[in-house]
Amino acid sequence: MRRTAILLVLLLTALGLQSPASALAEFNVRDYGATGNGSTNDDDAIDRAINAANAAGGGIVVFPSGRYRSRTIHLKSDVTLRLDSGSVILAASSGMDAAESNGNDDYQDYGHSHFHNALMWGNGITNFHITGTGTIDGDGKLITGNPSSGQADKAIVLTECSNVSLTGVTIRRGGHFGALINGCHDLTIDDLKTVYADSGVRDGINLINSWNVTVTNSRIEASDDALVFKSDYALGHTYTSRNVRVRDTTVYSHENNALQFGSETCGDFRDFRFDNITVLGAGKAGIGIVTMDGAVIEDVHYDHVTLTKTTSPIFMKIGERRRCPGSPPAGRIRNITISNVTGTNLTAPVVTGTVGASDYSSTLTGTPAVDIGPGITLDNVDLTVPGGHPASEATRVPGEFLSTYPPRDYGPRPSYGYWIRHATGITLGGDLRFTSNDGRPAVIADDGSNIVLDGVVAQRGSSSAYDAGFSGIAGYAVRGSTNTTGGALRVRATNSTPLPSGPAVTVATEAEGGTVTAPMQRASDGAASGGSYVTVAPGNNSQASAPSSGYATVTVNVPSAGTYKIMGRVVAPADTDDSFWVRVDGGAWVNWNDIAPGASWHWADITNDAASDTLVTYDLAAGDHTLTFAYREDGARLDRVLVTTDLSLAPTGTGP
Repeated sequence: MRRTAILLVLLLTALGLQSPASALAEFNVRDYGATGNGSTNDDDAIDRAINAANAAGGGIVVFPSGRYRSRTIHLKSDVTLRLDSGSVILAASSGMDAAESNGNDDYQDYGHSHFHNALMWGNGITNFHITGTGTIDGDGKLITGNPSSGQADKAIVLTECSNVSLTGVTIRRGGHFGALINGCHDLTIDDLKTVYADSGVRDGINLINSWNVTVTNSRIEASDDALVFKSDYALGHTYTSRNVRVRDTTVYSHENNALQFGSETCGDFRDFRFDNITVLGAGKAGIGIVTMDGAVIEDVHYDHVTLTKTTSPIFMKIGERRRCPGSPPAGRIRNITISNVTGTNLTAPVVTGTVGASDYSSTLTGTPAVDIGPGITLDNVDLTVPGGHPASEATRVPGEFLSTYPPRDYGPRPSYGYWIRHATGITLGGDLRFTSNDGRPAVIADDGSNIVLDGVVAQRGSSSAYDAGFSGIAGYAVRGSTNTTGGALRVRATNSTPLPSGPAVTVATEAEGGTVTAPMQRASDGAASGGSYVTVAPGNNSQASAPSSGYATVTVNVPSAGTYKIMGRVVAPADTDDSFWVRVDGGAWVNWNDIAPGASWHWADITNDAASDTLVTYDLAAGDHTLTFAYREDGARLDRVLVTTDLSLAPTGTGP
């Protein structure tokens, strides 16, 4: 029977057809010598079953009910591990594969740098799956620190893999990492559970340098970071982490971050979506985004998130640790939306051995040289914080802490709702309340530009001197915002200027609707606004400087003077086709580079590559203005252009 199934798999493979799971041969580990008695090491038998399935062109390695003690298991392509009900793979206390050498281990800690010292690992494999209802259990044998010879510190390791899935199973006591996944793509995680324990567990799931990922219907618990996205240099290179979707998932971190970007951030992150997320606790941040090593984190969107027992509900930070080759400059955090969030009981117990309080205000901070933003919008974010802080804390000025990232480093914030520093293009909306009377203002923004409170309802403490404070802010506004009794918010502004009253001005036009001169050309695409866009004929590149001819020029009329940004609806097929030259009214050319790559149309701010991709703004008088786009790299496409005084605007679809 098994031989017939194997022949069927081989036939389907030869025909180029994907065989259904039911047609794959099954390889029962008991048939290869596994005892399942919990004491005998069964890894040799398990490896024999895996090798047989791989040699057959694909198969299901079955673990019937039993306890399979194991040293390191070696994973192969075209293999499914099926853990049946009652089956448990248990880590052995010794005899694990040795950690391989890694010449790049200075750029991340030991656990990230080595992959072979794990309960199971696979490198460069494809079409690999773990499924079933069984358990992978470190059994207290997987180390949470640096392992000694013969010990392992990870449950599952997958590197440079594709078409991989983890479904249904439970990971207990996973050591330093329940699953460490680095450089993988086309990955599905569904109905996966990692279980918090008092010992034997640190991180839940680490997704590093990975793309085309979905995480659904899962419960990720950990002592350290629960579900975390990183980009280290352990592979000797990085990939852009992109196209990641997380939905209908619960996360919990006892000591650290529940849903986190960083701290390892050598490569960039783009196009992440989080929907219907429940955060049950976090000793640090509930929603955390930190770039410490030069990464750009952008186009990240959260919708419908419930937070409880988180020390810091929302924490975003740009730092300057620079732990990557070349000691890169500070990164960027921009184009982030957090919508429809409810946070209650926002305090976590202080973990023994740590320093700090049980609650810290939500924080958005850049560096003195690099602002966080623009395009950061928190909409309908309702937070009820513990409160209980005195009015005297409103004068605190936390340090910069450029090389570290824990929220507790800053100490109590001077405001109870949001503390914002070194920021541009931030819009806040939602309710801010406290459980115990708090003497601090609801919001403080220090050093930045274009900070808007829009639809904020803020509870006022009995000794609070003001509700919203702006210091050194070039352009602030408080719109449609009140205290909890309906009164206007009290604003204290020092060395700051208000934004113009009235609604933001936004003017849009079709890029192909102006003058287009060769080698720039018009092209058709049904997904483009109006069905057309502009690009350059293949083979034309002008990377060192703007070309002397070959432009797409449009004219826009702005009804009022103000500070404007420019956005384009674009497609950048690859990192080598992601730029234009841009100028306004015949002025200096700007190298608009590093547009987020991908096959779909999306909106992007015009940034200046020569200034580390900072947002470019223009002080425009009322009237007509000429925008000129010149080719830089062939392949880049431009569909629509808009100018706006709303520096946090992040359009969707074809835009306004």
